[in-house]
Order: sequence, then structure tokens, then C-alpha cells
Amino acid sequence: MIVADPDGCTDSQSFLPCAQCGAAGPGEEVGRGPSRQLSWGPSVFIPAEEVLQGGSGSCEEPALGAGAGPANIAMVMGLHPHYRSSFWKMQDLLLRMDGALPCHWRHYIAIMAAARHRCSYLVGFHTAEFLRVGGDPAWLRGVHRAPEKLRGLSEVNKLLAHRPWLLTCGHIEALLKPGEHSWSLAELTQALVLLTHHHALASFVFGCGILPERDLAGTPTSQDSPSHSGQDSPHSRDDLDSGRVQDCDAVHEVEALMERMKQLQEGRGVKERVASQEEMENSFELEKTESLLVSPSADLMQPSLPPDMLGFVEDPKFEYQDFTRRGEQTPPTFRAQDYSWEDHGYSLISRLNPEVGQLLDEKFQAVCSLTYNTLATHRGVDTSVLRRAIWNYIHCVFGIRYDDYDYSEVNQLLERSLKLYIKTVACYPERTSRSMYSHCWTHFRHSEKVHVNLLLLEARMQAALLYALRAITRYMT
Repeated sequence: MIVADPDGCTDSQSFLPCAQCGAAGPGEEVGRGPSRQLSWGPSVFIPAEEVLQGGSGSCEEPALGAGAGPANIAMVMGLHPHYRSSFWKMQDLLLRMDGALPCHWRHYIAIMAAARHRCSYLVGFHTAEFLRVGGDPAWLRGVHRAPEKLRGLSEVNKLLAHRPWLLTCGHIEALLKPGEHSWSLAELTQALVLLTHHHALASFVFGCGILPERDLAGTPTSQDSPSHSGQDSPHSRDDLDSGRVQDCDAVHEVEALMERMKQLQEGRGVKERVASQEEMENSFELEKTESLLVSPSADLMQPSLPPDMLGFVEDPKFEYQDFTRRGEQTPPTFRAQDYSWEDHGYSLISRLNPEVGQLLDEKFQAVCSLTYNTLATHRGVDTSVLRRAIWNYIHCVFGIRYDDYDYSEVNQLLERSLKLYIKTVACYPERTSRSMYSHCWTHFRHSEKVHVNLLLLEARMQAALLYALRAITRYMT
């Protein structure tokens, strides 16, 4: 759920970045820009000069150095420095600071998590870090070469990555059961946070088209090369005419969204007094069912598993399935009022690891309150209703319902191409394509799309973490 702005946040009361970050010009395709633009950068989706300009400001996270974190992720997140500061504190705590798990185990768990989504970027980074902090190279041949205690995480890793609602207290009990290879509760909690953090970070990497650092000065990989999107071909007059029509449509799209937001905000007080609990529940069930129609096309099949990840992924065909599936029994809906982050998850994790709990809460609040009072070319805009729709839609596809939210707002505010992009990045990130990125919110800034990806990252992480923490709570009680 969207939470109130944290005290001291200078980004309150708005949604998206100011003009200093720059925007694609009218009709300009993603990945193209003025001739002075750098030829390559940290993202295959976003013009290099826009990332470098937006990410060059000062921020509070540690200077990037050995073990600090992936530099290209930091550069893209630099479009939103207030959030990046919160993220980097969490990243630093999870991977470098004192904790129940040794550092090389933490990087190995990150490899296991990233491999579930075929995220070569994160697997490569954490492989190098694993070796740098003294990890055994033999473990990199596959999970079967790692200690049995680590191998025991494979099932939980699989479920949290793709279908977290299947995680039960039985899975927790199996890992904590006394024995030679048992986990302590502190160790397991840290491992679960590491898993959910890196599953969600893989979504951000694919959603923003982030490239490995080595590609900054080299040749893009064949999979991500801009030439595969046809963007390097010259434009014919027909192309330019079509671009003008599309630009006109995009302007209309922004104006229509602004009007819908205004109507919802003006009528919300009346609606909350009139709408019954049954109507709220029905709106959620309808949105859940409609989400079945929003999935990557059949030609965007799950990519094959790269050879360097084969040993880290058990049951590689296991992937996200819609929470509600035709002809099948639906799992029980996770009601946020019964187990929320604010009232339950934060309390539990703070007892087990106070510093992790505090930084997680700060990070969730930072992204939920992140706003700049702008929307495309409009200023002075209250976009809280839009941000909440994005957050709650992501939780909806993971089976989490808020009793006080009317899910009909999701359909009013999120057009289908944006829903497709959000669901793909959140649930099947490895299938994200440049076309999906460029065809949603066509008149919005790249930094605004990065903002959506930050909401995706945190909403997805919180959803999976809530399932994990609820399972621990049930085990403890």
C-alpha cells in the first residue's frame, strides 16, 4: 500500500522527475536522440547522455568501488537520487556489513536468486564478488557442489521467485529443523531477504534494459543490440508521418490520464462512503481474472538457460503462473489487512534483525513517496492515485488484496500496454523486450519509466517477503 511521505523527504507531493533529466523529443524512438548523444551507455533502452546527466548528481550512498554494487544499476537509479540512497544503504548492509551469514554465502545466494530469472548481469557481478571475498571456485560449477545447507534453499528460492503464495510454514520448518545442516532463524531471515532482493533487482535490470559494465566501451550483446529493433534504419516520409500521428495519440493519452486521475481524486471521498466491502472484493476478483488476459505473447517464450547458470537452477521450467487460473482451484487470497508490512512484517523482521527491518521500511517509504509534482510535460500534479494503482496492481498479480482499495481504479488508470509491461517485468522479467518498453507510456520521460521500475522492484520484493514472513510467523506460532 502507498504510504505517507517520510519526514524530511524533499520529493513529496509529486510523481516523476523534473525537466533536468530530459525527455525524448516528440516522435523520437526509445534509444534514439540528438546526434550528440553517446553511442552506448548503461542501458539499451535509455539514451546514454540522459542517464549520465540524470545520474551525475550527488547522493548519499557509498562511493562505488570493489564490492559496493553494480555500477550501471547505480547510474540508472541515479535518475532518482533520493531513492538510490535508500537502496544503496540496503544493498551495502545485505552484502558487506556484519550479519549472520558469511559474505561469500551472501553472494552465492544472490547468484542462486538471479539465475532463476536468467539474469546474466547479476550472476556475473556476484560471481566475481564471490571469488573476491574468498569463495570456493568449485561451488560455481553448480549448487550440487555447494554445502548441503545452501542446497536446501533451492526450493524456497524457486517458490519466492515465481509463485510465493505456495510457500508454507512446512518449508520454513524443514530448513530450521535441528540437524547438521540446519539454519538458524537469523541466518534464514537474512537469506530470505537476499533472495527476494535479488529476484526483484533482476526485474529492474530487465525492465530498464541494463547492460553489463563491460559493454559500456564495447559492443552490445546480440540479444540487446539496438539493431535488432530496427531503430538504426533511416526513416522514410511515411515513417515520419506515422510518427506524428503516434505523437498526437500519445499527447491525447496523457491528457486522458490526467482527466481520469482528477475525476478519481475528486470523487474518492464519496466513493469510499458508498462502496460496500462486497463491491471492493468483487473489484479485486475482476481485476485478478482480467489479468489472465495480460501476458507476454506466445512468441516470447522463456529464454533458454545460459550454460553458466545450468548448475544453479533446479526445475528450470518452473515459472510464474497466474494466481487465478481457468479451471483450477484458486489459492486463498492474501488479505493485506490480515498480514501487512506495517503491522506484521516490519515487526517480525525488526525483532530478528532491527537494522534490516529499519532500512527495508525506509526503502519502501522512499519509493512510495517518490514524486516530483510532474507528469510528462505537466507540473503541479498530484499522482498519488496513479502510484497506488501501479503498486496495488503488482500486488494483485501476486494474489495480495487491500480491502480498502477499489480495483476498478487500476483499469481506469493503467492502459493495457502498461499493464503488459508491468506484469512482464514483475513476473517474467527475462521476457521483457525493448518493444514493450517503448510502446507503453510513449509520451513520458525515460526517468518516469525508471520510476515505474522502482515501484515494480519494491512492490514485487515486498509481496514475496510478506509471504515468506507470514510463513515464519505461522511456524513460530
